[in-house]
Amino acid sequence: FLHFGMNTFTGNEWGHGTDSPELFNPSELDCEQWVKALKDGGFKMALITAKHHDGFCLWPTATTEYSVKNSPWKDGKGDVVREFTDACHEYDMAVGIYISPWDRNSSVYGTDAYNDFYCRQLTELLTQYGELFTVWFDGACGEGPNGKRQVYDWARYYALIRELQPDACISVCGPDVRWCGNEAGSARRAEWAVVPSELCYRSEVQTGPS
Repeated sequence: FLHFGMNTFTGNEWGHGTDSPELFNPSELDCEQWVKALKDGGFKMALITAKHHDGFCLWPTATTEYSVKNSPWKDGKGDVVREFTDACHEYDMAVGIYISPWDRNSSVYGTDAYNDFYCRQLTELLTQYGELFTVWFDGACGEGPNGKRQVYDWARYYALIRELQPDACISVCGPDVRWCGNEAGSARRAEWAVVPSELCYRSEVQTGPS
């Protein structure tokens, strides 16, 4: 899991969605070096934070101006997701994408329009970068710039992934791979349930690959 983005340059764990795109300038970025190091270390899969909670997109999305297209890196013509996924494909590394549902920059966060906005972002990532082995969500749901919280349309997100990347596992907030319940780096001794009982309704979503 390569956690890279605006916070790499600000030193923040979670950004507020207010940092200028001018701060993002990975002039020495070498995604091939990342992936080769992982491959040499025995890894078979790699995923990247295409968008964290600050809303800054590492690809030149058409959905928002808050992305690499307005950074000085490569004169706004760079695409971290492209360089990363191309490197993964070159080294036969399975590719995964993390895209935060919480967006502290989007003006429509906290409204029905945000689910449309988010699905457009998902569609770009699911259709422009080749085969994905996983789409990784988390359940973070704080306030947006308008002070509102979002009601996520999880069923719609899952259906979109099943349609556009049917072999991808939907991880953590999803029906395929469940979070172990903490961020301490270790799981409980045993995990018997496929999903927690209070989330069993999600098992009704069409399952992914067996």
